[in-house]
Amino acid sequence: MTTTRIGWIGLGNMGVPMAKNLVKAGFAVTVYNRTAAKAEPLREAGASVVGNVAELWGNADVVITMVSDDNALKQVHDGGLEATAPAGKLVIDMSTVSPATTRELAARLAAKGIEYLDAPVSGSVKPAELGQLVVMAGGKRSVYESALPIFEKLGKVSFYMGPQGAGNAAKLAINLYLAFNMQGMAESVNFAKENGIQPADMMAAINESALSNAFTKLKTPNLVNDQHPAAFALRLMAKDLRLAKEQGLHTPGGLVLEDSYRRAAAEGLGDEDLSAILRYVAGK
Repeated sequence: MTTTRIGWIGLGNMGVPMAKNLVKAGFAVTVYNRTAAKAEPLREAGASVVGNVAELWGNADVVITMVSDDNALKQVHDGGLEATAPAGKLVIDMSTVSPATTRELAARLAAKGIEYLDAPVSGSVKPAELGQLVVMAGGKRSVYESALPIFEKLGKVSFYMGPQGAGNAAKLAINLYLAFNMQGMAESVNFAKENGIQPADMMAAINESALSNAFTKLKTPNLVNDQHPAAFALRLMAKDLRLAKEQGLHTPGGLVLEDSYRRAAAEGLGDEDLSAILRYVAGK
């Protein structure tokens, strides 16, 4: 068993399987979640559960946060993470937030002698369960290297991208590309259907073409059946594209995508999978 003690905050769709993998790997994991019931799967897996952030720090050398957005992350920090953190500890944020938020929080922690890495991940729930995520980290290289034993249990690979905020920027770039792929598939299927070709036939052709990849195959059932159970919610993609725009995204296609996903979320598709962009482009 590794001697590094890990505290975990954020037990959503991604946080639960990621924290479970650290328990399985032999780390002593302690979790805190504002909604206590969400911590039960981790308790059952062998993690300790505490009722506040101060207790979490008492049982952790490293605290990892995995929350939904910038506001949630700032609430964690303002709600006790910084006030109770001892000097010499490490905070790793694996959420998808803006580089500006990372730099702000990192500076606040540095003033207290606490190191900080932004280390968002690429991959949805199934890769999280399998420990096959891609980790992109920003911060001091030496701190990144010290965290590698953790990242190795969460992902198939990790990359050091540069100073604080670089991990966030890389994740936004990945999701920009993902948005192009998803909307491109949706528009292709919709165009084919308008010309008398069934989605199943179109996706079968795509999956045998040079365009075939793991993502086209993963989303084929969604597009064929027009069913979109959320693996990665459309509202989160809309949020990430907004963050990219705020970070300086200015290219023609990127701006069209930001508008498209934002409007789709506003039309009530936000809690569906991002593949529900099909319904938006089809005018449903």
